[in-house]
Amino acid sequence: MKRIVAVGAALLWSTIAFAQDRTITVASTTSTEQSGLFGHLLPLFSKDEGISVKVVAVGTGQALDIGRRGDADVVFVHDRAAEDKFMSEGQGVKRFDVMYNDFVIVGPKSDPAKIAGGKDVTDALRKIAAAKAPFISRGDKSGTHAAELRLWKEAGVDPGAGRDSWYREIGQGMGPALNMASSSNAYVLSDRGTWLSFKNRGELAILTEGDKRLFNQYGVMLVDPAKHANVKAKDGQAFIDWLVSPKGQQAIAGYKVGGEQLFFPNASH
Repeated sequence: MKRIVAVGAALLWSTIAFAQDRTITVASTTSTEQSGLFGHLLPLFSKDEGISVKVVAVGTGQALDIGRRGDADVVFVHDRAAEDKFMSEGQGVKRFDVMYNDFVIVGPKSDPAKIAGGKDVTDALRKIAAAKAPFISRGDKSGTHAAELRLWKEAGVDPGAGRDSWYREIGQGMGPALNMASSSNAYVLSDRGTWLSFKNRGELAILTEGDKRLFNQYGVMLVDPAKHANVKAKDGQAFIDWLVSPKGQQAIAGYKVGGEQLFFPNASH
């Protein structure tokens, strides 16, 4: 920055060196943002490390594409197959487990598909399809959308066949999908974290949970600075190191809504 400095009667241009703002960009999922987790974590990180974080909250597929373009320093997502592909392409430096929660099937308490209380997620999806009960799909290439499509496939159901009747893809994040499900009394696959922090539940409730196939792992990766010279590798890695450190893991475990823990730390070192 330049400013004019008066010295006696003369005016001299003097270049003043200021410490550059330390800011990183993290491309992450809507669930980490809409659940309120980042609102809890980022001030703690910034206080510890003196680094501010700009979050771009999109679906996992979009977050990884942002990383591929070099428009983020770190990606923090939840679709292991897509993450492994990102790494195999040489787009990331190293992948770290950070935390997990699970997915749940939420639906109207009237439960026209009669899935309440069941733990078998594929059986629940088959019942929803057979009943042609309204189902909201995020349809946004997110980690949740990828999990939903994988589960439909395991159930032996092609939901696309119901696209013009009971199955609706909206191309939006978890919050809007839950809002739409609430307003139309539809079923939806949600990550538990966003569901617990969601206020506009209407007649919705968790109807299917507990299947091991609903496990939802989150991972974090530094975008490879060898591919994108603008990546702030040192500060980006500092964020990753903090997340997987005992302090970061404790902060994740400490985030609760209504007394319920939303994410469970499981960093691997």
